[in-house]
Amino acid sequence: MASFDSVLIGITQNLAPNGVEIALLEDKKLVELHNEKADANFAVGDLYLGKVKKLIPGLNAAFVDVGFEKDAFLHYTDLSPYARSILKFTQLAMNDKDENPFDFAKFQIEPEIIKTGKINEVLNGKPNVLVQILKEPIAAKGPRLSCELSLPGRFVVITPFNEIVAVSKKIHSSEERKRLHKIVEAIRPKNFGVIVRTAAEGKTTAELHQDLLDLTETWKHIQSNLKNALPPAKIMSEQDKTTSILRDLLNEDFNRIVINDKNIYNDTKSYIQRIAPDKEEIVTFYNNGSPVFDTYGITKQVKSAFGKTVNLPSGAYLIVEHTEALHVIDVNSGYKSVSNNQEENALQTNLEAAEEIARQLRLRDIGGIIVVDFIDMKLPDNKRKLQEAMEGFMKTDRAKHAVLPISKFGLMQITRQRMKPEVNINTSEVCPVCNGTGKVSSTLLLEDEIEKRLHYLITHGHKNLTLVVHPIVYSHLTKGFFTSIIKSWRRKYKTRLKVSANNNCHLIEFKFFDEHEEEIKF
Repeated sequence: MASFDSVLIGITQNLAPNGVEIALLEDKKLVELHNEKADANFAVGDLYLGKVKKLIPGLNAAFVDVGFEKDAFLHYTDLSPYARSILKFTQLAMNDKDENPFDFAKFQIEPEIIKTGKINEVLNGKPNVLVQILKEPIAAKGPRLSCELSLPGRFVVITPFNEIVAVSKKIHSSEERKRLHKIVEAIRPKNFGVIVRTAAEGKTTAELHQDLLDLTETWKHIQSNLKNALPPAKIMSEQDKTTSILRDLLNEDFNRIVINDKNIYNDTKSYIQRIAPDKEEIVTFYNNGSPVFDTYGITKQVKSAFGKTVNLPSGAYLIVEHTEALHVIDVNSGYKSVSNNQEENALQTNLEAAEEIARQLRLRDIGGIIVVDFIDMKLPDNKRKLQEAMEGFMKTDRAKHAVLPISKFGLMQITRQRMKPEVNINTSEVCPVCNGTGKVSSTLLLEDEIEKRLHYLITHGHKNLTLVVHPIVYSHLTKGFFTSIIKSWRRKYKTRLKVSANNNCHLIEFKFFDEHEEEIKF
């Protein structure tokens, strides 16, 4: 579980026509964006009854029909050592004639398969098999499957067909690890392995036992759903996105959950009452009329964060490019300058960029190989500082990842677990000047861009400036005699800023002129 110590976290949700949007905030900054469609299928964690369609000995893998347009992929290494037990259980559950599911505690576990075995030795005869979605369908690929079944709860994860108890390594106290291990060994149901999650630290036997009871009840539902099922069939869905995020992340640092749909509000309230009664008051219902994402500044953050160019507060910026094989991020200093020392400038810009890159990876859910071209630095100590900083910024990332040292070419390679398609939001809009024949960056950020350029000019000695904009933008900037944006800029930067309207300017075009009426080029 990600660690959010001393960090403000909020979740706001916006009911879209086709599902639920969820934004996760840290210190009012957007770090994760999720979209749960009403008809979502093949999500990570879903359980399906699949039919083995084709064995590929050369890949040591099988293609399994789970109802997707393309057969799903199951590699031998994802079979689980208990694959024969899963096959046996699948057949018994499908053919069970009793009204109630058979007692799983009396199920006889089959011998484990060997790690270096062959796929056709285990799935010979193309049987029906209970599988779990390991990766969602991405691009032209079908889902990736696993037979290493697991059911996550808030404090523990149960793994059927084994007797292993493991405790999260993120619990650093050896005494606490021993305590949890002893408790779980005493209450663990037969034929279930248990992984104790980081959130279990300090929890009582009663709390852990209740979590186990809830999960074993879920397993009984899986048995019931397998009865008389015909492949391909969905056997169990992972909890809805709202509940799963709360289950994985809810801790003492959460201070607000804002929901604008009454049904989701009631469901979430009930869930919080059950798992953390002391947190019930943080759930609030939003009905102010205006979109909840606009009220909390999320819409603006989405517009500024998902474009090809990502601007940083200092004036530096990132260029994010995507190819079929990998993602490439280029760091540019822009007009940032913190000192006359080039090496120090490069380090400070790179550190600022690293923090934003860590956020971008989470926000866009970028997976696979990421190559970052930082600004060149000569000192090995600075390169080491940058790598350590990047590792620190990515600590809160729940996806498995690895950060490699900067190469001799100044490139940093990052790998990040890819579980589902990347979040990709179009931040362009039809250009009003060329009637849709081209596209420009969203006008939502124009005011910020003008002020950023103004700040740069003021700090570089320009005092008497004239700003020329389109008449519509002119009206926006000068609206209100005492409260206009232009007047606030004059007070803030202590400058004699003039503004004029020019019909020859495009809607989002602006120009600065100095005291000699010469245009200042950027």
